[in-house]
Amino acid sequence: MKPAGIQNKEQFSKDPAEALEQLMDHYGAVVMRTAYFYTGDRHLAEDISQEVFLRSYRKWTSFRGDSTVKTWLTTITVNVCRDKMGVRMFTEQPTDPSRMEQGRTISVEEEALEKLKKSEVLQYLLRLPLPYQEALYLYYYSDLSTKEIADATSSPEGTIRNRLHRAREALAKLINKEESTDDRHR
Repeated sequence: MKPAGIQNKEQFSKDPAEALEQLMDHYGAVVMRTAYFYTGDRHLAEDISQEVFLRSYRKWTSFRGDSTVKTWLTTITVNVCRDKMGVRMFTEQPTDPSRMEQGRTISVEEEALEKLKKSEVLQYLLRLPLPYQEALYLYYYSDLSTKEIADATSSPEGTIRNRLHRAREALAKLINKEESTDDRHR
């Protein structure tokens, strides 16, 4: 089921400047949240978000609309994160969004990230190998289909389906193990 709202390029303005405003309004929080998931650093995620929207502005007229706008922006976000993080991204685990710095007025992006930290499942997700984290995050938190994740990560769709399957199994084992440990301690 697709979320309501603007999904296709035709629904946005043809003018890149107006389209940029619409993109930022509709997908700013998604881009920020995804960048933060990959980097674990709020300031770097903000820089990446700006770069994503700058790239989308520059490429708006050449974007053919073969995918949804959300998938296109997610692809740009993943690529910018990979460019910025380089090898580090594959050796460090993404940071739990609950570790974000607080203490100032909460923006829309920060509010979205705050919702992420409240999810207990995310605590378990962060214990999984990075490819599983990525697949689960993009599928459940970004609401992308396996085809859209495959496009965004330049991976075969079968690989994404396999990662999702294995990630769900691993996640269930972690949760069940934790619950049985909790039961023994009661």
